[in-house]
Amino acid sequence: MLDIKFVRENPDIVKQNIKNKFQDEKLPLVDEVIELDKKNRAIKQEVEALRANRNKLSKQIGGLMAQGKKDEAEDVKAQVKAQADRLEALNAEEKEVEENLRKKMMVIPNIIDPSVPIGKDDSENVEIEKFGEPVVPEFEVPYHTEIMERFDGIDLDSAGKVAGNGFYYLMGDIARLHSSVLAYARDFMIDRGFTYCIPPFMIRSNVVTGVMSFAEMDAMMYKIEGEDLYLIGTSEHSMIGKFIDTINPEEKLPYTLTSYSPCFRKEKGAHGIEERGVYRIHQFEKQEMIVVCKPEESREWFEKLWKNTVDLFRSLDIPVRTIECCSGDLADLKVKSIDVEAWSPRQKKYFEVGSCSNLGDAQARRLGIRIKGADGNYFAHTLNNTVVAPPRMLIAFLENNLNADGSVNIPEALVPYMRKEKLVPVK
Repeated sequence: MLDIKFVRENPDIVKQNIKNKFQDEKLPLVDEVIELDKKNRAIKQEVEALRANRNKLSKQIGGLMAQGKKDEAEDVKAQVKAQADRLEALNAEEKEVEENLRKKMMVIPNIIDPSVPIGKDDSENVEIEKFGEPVVPEFEVPYHTEIMERFDGIDLDSAGKVAGNGFYYLMGDIARLHSSVLAYARDFMIDRGFTYCIPPFMIRSNVVTGVMSFAEMDAMMYKIEGEDLYLIGTSEHSMIGKFIDTINPEEKLPYTLTSYSPCFRKEKGAHGIEERGVYRIHQFEKQEMIVVCKPEESREWFEKLWKNTVDLFRSLDIPVRTIECCSGDLADLKVKSIDVEAWSPRQKKYFEVGSCSNLGDAQARRLGIRIKGADGNYFAHTLNNTVVAPPRMLIAFLENNLNADGSVNIPEALVPYMRKEKLVPVK
């Protein structure tokens, strides 16, 4: 959510930003919030004047009564009563105007960073850099669920009977691999100075609307029926919520946290063959990284965060590349975002395995996350990035470490967790 003062003083910038995100239907909102803000400030001024005058008149009543001027005192009492009624009406109107203003402000997208490429959708995202040499083996690489089935490592049919499409059972060495990757990612981030956390896996609606846009909320979140609780789609939601309504001393920043959680997502819409199996699912586990910092430090942290993911994947012998998300592909709260994509030898192309985002002060402004500075309080900046989400990571891992005989090499970094150097298929 933008600062209303910024919108008031820079309407053309806000409108151009909306155009850059190809959301022209939101252009009228700028003028609407400016009018609501004007009305809100006028109400506040009238309320302040009425309260001051009411206090002045109230003091007169005692003096008039002491002088025996009861009729005049009654006239003043009537004025006080009329002003009290007017104040009550204004307070109700002010509450309604502020609520309407807030709702509209929450729909206006955040101002994107000047470095973000302008484009309508993800087809116009820009490749930044490649890390590692993509390899296409001479043998045919099977679909990832076929690889897993050779190890008796996945059961989609039973999961479909138990929970429906979008769920899975992982078993044996594949389940161990899944857990080992998460454990390795946890320790990898701890070694880089991040504090390990396990957050609540459900959050209240005020936290949901504080960390994401309404469109994202509708597309992603599962609501707990009869309760003000939602299942988290990523631990970022819960971890940023940890700081709601806090004032944080400058000297304690930045907060650098890495969190584990299961994640639950609706994943609406039909998907192609490449997004079946364990690629796009309703339930998965993930290791995340979160930073709460001073505004002047967020750009530097953004660079550090996506590099952590690149380094982790390279330590597991997986080639990756970074993609700059264009303006039209950015969620409304994001200032800048880079996706990390892993190489798929089977598809002979890269696919997304993580996303790094700088949200500026958007989440902090919605949730009241402030920093206490020498010259007063100000809003923090928040960032998040995927360390690893094993379902997609497993696809990249298995394809890039697969041998012609069907066995899978275990990279040196993961051997202490798996306690073996190779997985041998049972089929």
